[in-house]
Amino acid sequence: MGNFSEWWSNLDTVHQIYWGLAIPFSLIFLIQMVLTFVGGEVDIDGDPDFDVEHDTGGGFHFFTLKNFIGFFTIFSWAGIASLDSGYSIETTLIISTLSGLLMMTIMASLFYGFSKLTDSGTMNINNAKGGIGEVYLLIKANRGNVGKVSIKVQGSLRELEAITDDDNDIASGSVITVKEVINNNILLVSKQ
Repeated sequence: MGNFSEWWSNLDTVHQIYWGLAIPFSLIFLIQMVLTFVGGEVDIDGDPDFDVEHDTGGGFHFFTLKNFIGFFTIFSWAGIASLDSGYSIETTLIISTLSGLLMMTIMASLFYGFSKLTDSGTMNINNAKGGIGEVYLLIKANRGNVGKVSIKVQGSLRELEAITDDDNDIASGSVITVKEVINNNILLVSKQ
């Protein structure tokens, strides 16, 4: 610990400010990146999940907590590098500020791009309308029972409940077309 305090006391005030920002913001930045790429959900006392990832969403977000942390991380390291290279305080401040702003722009662009790539994975049953599938479990005529069909919805093969208004039963293996979605959970189908 003596080496650290000696090192710290030998730094001028500007170096101390930049190092004082670099150490905590770099640590927070690393933790933030690990949480971003491994999930980032924390369960607090069995209550609602707290999602560390708040920067996703509809548009391009420049002023966010992630970008703020990224700004000060790069700002401080660029400042340390500039001072160690012999630049003046004014030049160092300009270089570190521009570097921080560039980092914010890059991060905002990356998270905006990631938000465009994500898919909730939630199936919207209305996307089955007009689709063609195969009967899995017998569907009796005139809404006599609730059968099942196998149908591709949103790129995945799904097994969904179905009824029919046809006058004849639709046997397993028959090809059907989805006419409507009833109550957002049952397909109204017809034999092809």
